[in-house]
Amino acid sequence: MSGRRDQHDEHPPIRTEPTLGDLDRLDAPPAPAADGLPQVPVEPRRPYGRATAPRRHRQRRGRGALLLLLVALVAVGALWLNQNRLRGMLPRTDFNTVLTQAQQALQDGRLDGQDGTSARELFQAAAALEPDNDRARDGLRRVGQAMLVQADAALQAGQLAQAAQQATVARELLGGGSDIDRLDRAIAAARAAQVHTVDLVDQAQQALAAGKLDGPEGAGALYQRVLRATPDNAVAAHGLDQVGYALAVQARAALDAKDSATADARIEQLAALQPNNGALPALRALQAQTRKQDNGTLDAALKAGQEALRAGRIVGSGDDTALAHFQAALKLDPDNAQAHVGLGQVAQALTVQANAALDDGDTTQARKLLDQAAELAPKSADLAAARARLERTSSSPAAPAAVGNAPMPVAPTAVSPQQSAAVARLVQRAQVATNNGDIMMPPGDSAYDLYRSALAIDGNSEAALHGLQALPGQVEQQFNQALAAGNLGKAGDMLANLAELAPGDAAQGALGNRLAGAWLDQAEQQLGRGDRIGASQSLERARKLAPANPRVLDLGARLQGGG
Repeated sequence: MSGRRDQHDEHPPIRTEPTLGDLDRLDAPPAPAADGLPQVPVEPRRPYGRATAPRRHRQRRGRGALLLLLVALVAVGALWLNQNRLRGMLPRTDFNTVLTQAQQALQDGRLDGQDGTSARELFQAAAALEPDNDRARDGLRRVGQAMLVQADAALQAGQLAQAAQQATVARELLGGGSDIDRLDRAIAAARAAQVHTVDLVDQAQQALAAGKLDGPEGAGALYQRVLRATPDNAVAAHGLDQVGYALAVQARAALDAKDSATADARIEQLAALQPNNGALPALRALQAQTRKQDNGTLDAALKAGQEALRAGRIVGSGDDTALAHFQAALKLDPDNAQAHVGLGQVAQALTVQANAALDDGDTTQARKLLDQAAELAPKSADLAAARARLERTSSSPAAPAAVGNAPMPVAPTAVSPQQSAAVARLVQRAQVATNNGDIMMPPGDSAYDLYRSALAIDGNSEAALHGLQALPGQVEQQFNQALAAGNLGKAGDMLANLAELAPGDAAQGALGNRLAGAWLDQAEQQLGRGDRIGASQSLERARKLAPANPRVLDLGARLQGGG
């Protein structure tokens, strides 16, 4: 070691403490370099790819916010649209309780009221708790429909005030509609009919006081019309009982007086008005006993009449003629078919005798015989044909002779072309009327009247004569067709036409029995359906045609006994 110290050792270095520097110059521009070179800014070195990260991050954050907004909007819409279903998923004790009570009230039929327990009140309370709830609104609609059904039932029962009140409630709940309008019209019509019913009751009471019991304007028919309109009308029901009592008294009096015709008429009227009248069984029994007593006399009269016909004792002044015996039979039984046929046979015999007189040229005797026949069978087709023959064979004009109520003019000996054309038109119209079933009616336009009008112009018209005499056969054909089709009313009309056109035709008895059987079949069906009134009416039609038919007696007993 030399022992020398470096000169620098003589002044040891001074320690410098670190400082923050001049903070106020942080934002100042950098000072120029001491070396005079331009200063180049250098950014801190970053890893590769990190330069664009902030911008991408901001873009992703914007898209996420938009997506969240859309999801929120969709969620809010779904909640709004399904609020009733969602609300129903929440426990709502008050609403559910009221709704359950309302549905039970509807099921029990307690539809309306003022005590808060009816279906209408409860559904309205539920709707007040949840104004937009579909179940409450549907419940009110169902109450309205049930009220409509009850109003219809009340109307059918004649309870018009109740029907009107229920219809009003139904209109409030349903808001109107075609069914409500229909019901209102029906109630208005029923109220108008009630006013008319009051007038009918007054008319019926006046008829009863005057003793007018039967007929379309009689007390019985008027009371029946009232009861058909208002079945629960007590005044009309009592009035009909009074009519039934009066008819029963008259029937009993006629039976005691041996007036079978009057007794039968009163009993039939009573049966038509009141099939279940308590006096009917006894009257029927007494009627049957009286008929049994008269049957011997009736059979004897019918037998004697047929014997007189065969012997040629047609008419005359004594009581041993066919006419006298058949008329006696009708006094015992006015509806006796054999007696009516017998009178028709008398008319036919007189017509045959008249034609024989015409063959001999005795027009005076022929006219006399035809006049007698006209009193018994004024609509006979054979009689009309014989009358036309009489007029065309008369050598001189004679006074018009009556067939029924219509005179037959004298047929001229010569017919002009215009008259021939008129006859042809009349015959054609008569044929059309026959096909339409207009045999004896309407007057003047019936087939019978048209043929007679043609013969009045030309008594020699073969077409008119043939058409007139063919009418009975065509009527029988239409009877069979109507019976086969079940049109019993028309079949009855045809049978009545046949009785006028061919009153002596014995085949009518068989036709009448067939029609009676059809009426009895219908009565059985009506009774099976519980239609006792209809069954009674059908039975009466059958009884008039075949009173001795065992089925008539059996069904009559069942109706009277309630079976």
